[in-house]
Amino acid sequence: MTTILNVAERMLQIKPSPTLAVNAKAKALKASGADILNFSVGEPDFDTPAHVCAAGKDAIDQGFTRYTAVPGIPELREAIVDRIKVDKGWTYGADQIQVCCGGKHGLYNMAMSLFGPGDEVIVPTPYWVSYPPIIELAGATPVLLPLSDTDNFDIKESELKKCATPRTKGIILNSPSNPTGAIFSNEALRSVADMALENKWAVISDDIYDTIVYEDGPLPHILNVEPKLMDQTLVLNGVSKSFAMTGWRIGYTAGPKHIIAAMNKIQSQSTSNASSVAQKAALAAVLGPQDFPVKMKEAFVPRLDFIIDKLESIPDVTCVRPKGAFYVFPNLSAYYGKSFNGKVIGNSVDMADFFLDEALIASVPGAAFGADDFVRFSFATSMDIIKEGMRRLEEALMKLT
Repeated sequence: MTTILNVAERMLQIKPSPTLAVNAKAKALKASGADILNFSVGEPDFDTPAHVCAAGKDAIDQGFTRYTAVPGIPELREAIVDRIKVDKGWTYGADQIQVCCGGKHGLYNMAMSLFGPGDEVIVPTPYWVSYPPIIELAGATPVLLPLSDTDNFDIKESELKKCATPRTKGIILNSPSNPTGAIFSNEALRSVADMALENKWAVISDDIYDTIVYEDGPLPHILNVEPKLMDQTLVLNGVSKSFAMTGWRIGYTAGPKHIIAAMNKIQSQSTSNASSVAQKAALAAVLGPQDFPVKMKEAFVPRLDFIIDKLESIPDVTCVRPKGAFYVFPNLSAYYGKSFNGKVIGNSVDMADFFLDEALIASVPGAAFGADDFVRFSFATSMDIIKEGMRRLEEALMKLT
């Protein structure tokens, strides 16, 4: 077949989301009759709260199905301002809020508004899979800041300084983290804050998991460590994880007015606005009872305890206990170089394929997160599935010689 049209050059370095690809493959296998246990999906296994669904239905019944203001309906932006003030103590105006089509869309709008060719953006690694591609789509260069499981995936000042150059324009913080569940310490955030202030970096704080925290006390945050960074920081969040609304696609960004205005320009020329119906549902979530995230977290704790205990009981497997989110990220590199039926396990992709083929469990290779020694498993699934999945995982690893 003759190729007439070529894709843009930038697409040659962009890959599809590996987490979505694994989830799609697992669902296809399950639909074909395979007994697949899916640990790949990054979404709560709870239904959206009834009052939130009812608000969406009411919006449809009332004919609220047309375009909205680009940055979001005023009442939702005002509600987000109030929620941030109550929960965090930070003060924003409604013109400092953009509502978008999920957290990923907010990150894209942010990157396109802040970064361009020649800019470098520091990305702590392991990272969420979409950070580097989104930075690259903006024409900028992601600079990977290595984090170690021996340091509980915390940022080390010495490593941070190695990443900084005159071209550094910003840094992305995700705490609690996907994929590790780690939370950056106040000491680490102090190091970031000092360098950001000195060098006028943009700080992008992805707080999408901030309601799913297993530690007591306040969650460390860059804006609490250094309030002077308010004019340099964009806070990204949404209702996807906290209210089991991943498919509703509502995220939001809070930040400096002129940056939000630039993001609104991007959004006006791409999606126009987030779904009108979904915005009304999100409004009900933000204004309504805030006990749903607490109930989810309470359900996650025994699952987390079980999966960590099981992983730690398997020879040569190590796993940092997550402090937030709903993922475990075990180090399985001790099994690399071993084989089964003539196939050598050389890396995390081989390991994830082995688990899917031999144990019928879907996971995400650590290579997708920039950390090839690891494999990610979500425990946002039932305890029965977790127990059977961990039994299969151990059995599969014991087959490797």
